[in-house]
Amino acid sequence: MTTPGKAVRVVIVGGGTAGWMTAAAIARLLPHRASVHLVESEAIGIVGVGEATLPHIRFFNERLGIPEAEFMALTRATFKLGIEFRDWGRIGDSYIHPFGTFGSGKGAIDFHHYWSRLSRAGAPLPPLDDLSYACTLARQGRFAHPQADPGQLAGTFGYAYQFDAQLFAPYLRGLAERAGVVRTDGIVTAVERDGDTGDIRAITLADGTRIEGDLFIDCSGFRSLLVGGAMEEPFEDWAHWLPADRAVAMPCRTETAVTPYTSAIAMPAGWRWRIPLQHRTGNGYVYASAFVGDDEARDALVAAVEGEPLAELRLLRFRAGRRRRSWVGNCVAIGLASGFLEPLESTSIYLVQQAITALVELFPDGAPSPPDRDEFNRVIDLEYDRIRDFLILHYHATTRSDSPFWDYVRTMTIPDSLAEKLDLWRRRGRVVKYREGVFLDASWVAVYLGQGIMPEGWDPRADASDPVAVHRGIAALRQEIAADVAARPDHRGFLDRYCPMTDAA
Repeated sequence: MTTPGKAVRVVIVGGGTAGWMTAAAIARLLPHRASVHLVESEAIGIVGVGEATLPHIRFFNERLGIPEAEFMALTRATFKLGIEFRDWGRIGDSYIHPFGTFGSGKGAIDFHHYWSRLSRAGAPLPPLDDLSYACTLARQGRFAHPQADPGQLAGTFGYAYQFDAQLFAPYLRGLAERAGVVRTDGIVTAVERDGDTGDIRAITLADGTRIEGDLFIDCSGFRSLLVGGAMEEPFEDWAHWLPADRAVAMPCRTETAVTPYTSAIAMPAGWRWRIPLQHRTGNGYVYASAFVGDDEARDALVAAVEGEPLAELRLLRFRAGRRRRSWVGNCVAIGLASGFLEPLESTSIYLVQQAITALVELFPDGAPSPPDRDEFNRVIDLEYDRIRDFLILHYHATTRSDSPFWDYVRTMTIPDSLAEKLDLWRRRGRVVKYREGVFLDASWVAVYLGQGIMPEGWDPRADASDPVAVHRGIAALRQEIAADVAARPDHRGFLDRYCPMTDAA
């Protein structure tokens, strides 16, 4: 049991991205409140097969004092302006979910309301991607850091990274150990719990080493060794909504453009990712094993990649869902130990980051308190549930009927929370607004309109504008964006100047 005011002994089980992000954050942000001991085994590999992220990681890195160019050089990173979706609504369709706004980002109402009004009136309109600075920058394969002034077109977007997950964890480990984190190599063979409280007292390793702690953090991946195992916290299975349960992954040589975006290409029984890094391209096929066999999925991925394979195919198995609670007693699950949502919208590291942020904000001064645990679980549950709905939307909002998989997801019963969002969008063109949650209005608009769900109505304030003037404004905006983007540097050239690859220390 901890004493208020004394350093909390934090024991992290598991390394990888989740473990070392957690260790580095606690050690750097709470140096006088905690001592950190991380246990991992070199004999147990990490899941990471290449990572595409969301813009939030930039702010996490900044808080930890990580220089962007150094981080990108060591992890072979590229910039990411959004996610391209191909063949999702219909075969042949393509749209980008941008990290930025549509339109100029100005005005009392969102741009898509004017767009919807003109579209319903039959006005000829340019592609929606042409009216987003981020989308246009991505389509042209260019990059420049956004301007600080959001009132400028070049300030209406954000960006994230695409990097090598196998290199990120060692980078964070160096950062964490310099901040005082102690690391032990070993496999946990036993978990000792208090007979009265049920809290974890200590873990025992295969060599007999016993490690006591006050707060235990489970970063053991899909095994969920502590929260799912020792604490027996139930798992909520969402496979009926998100049936993809396997992935095959394989990196290859890059033979096409190093695009500043991730691609998600729909396949007969799921979808395929393309993540371009500085030194290679990551590829994977996320699929539902009920609709396609492993051998067929492997063959489909091999046939689709653009260049020479650089490693053997890896097969990953998983279930979509989350633990009913992520903080149980004195044990917190972070990352895959807490839950799993397929990487369709690059949310894996975001969920790790949000759990770390919530834990730091609610970090115990002594024994963990029930109100703090409840608040942590509320925040994490909301993140998982709202991301779940966003992912289901991509599958459900399709007209495809060319395979049993797409027939299933198109016609399946969806959560009430998503059905309410869809109804509000269809009737009013309105995106449900939340105080918390990762995806803002432009993200939902990109998928709704990108997959052909046109609203029947719009914000009534859009009717106050002269439609001819609005149409002229849209044409002028398209030209202004195109001209400004054309002056920006080529993405590959920008990388070569800003963060050329270096070897990790």
